[in-house]
Amino acid sequence: RYKLDIVSCKRNYLRVRKAIISGFFLHAAKKDPQEGYKSLVQGQVVYIHPSSSLWQVQPEWVIYHEVVLTTKEYMREVLCIESKWLRELAPRLFVETDPNQLSKRKQREKINPMHDRRAQNQDDWRLSKRMKPKR
Repeated sequence: RYKLDIVSCKRNYLRVRKAIISGFFLHAAKKDPQEGYKSLVQGQVVYIHPSSSLWQVQPEWVIYHEVVLTTKEYMREVLCIESKWLRELAPRLFVETDPNQLSKRKQREKINPMHDRRAQNQDDWRLSKRMKPKR
């Protein structure tokens, strides 16, 4: 209909993976140290579906096609990617930052421990209930 030339990538699968990333970059997820994966855009905790070939591999970065809700939220049609490809193919959404610098929002979210101002050592944590020493 459009008379376009058919061009093959032969055995260069990297081109195919980058083409999928350029369309599904909003479905990127990073491995979470506590549990499963966290989607980068929504911050949703998701897991690789057990029927996937990547289920045992557990790569650091993935792109998924859909999320299926069963006992957990599972990613289906998962593709292993590298983080630098996200910065390369979607530069407006993904930028490289210095991991040592926190944004102002993250600095406000930082949890500071509460101290007991009457304690002799200020590194002691403040407790809601204290046991009174027996006399």
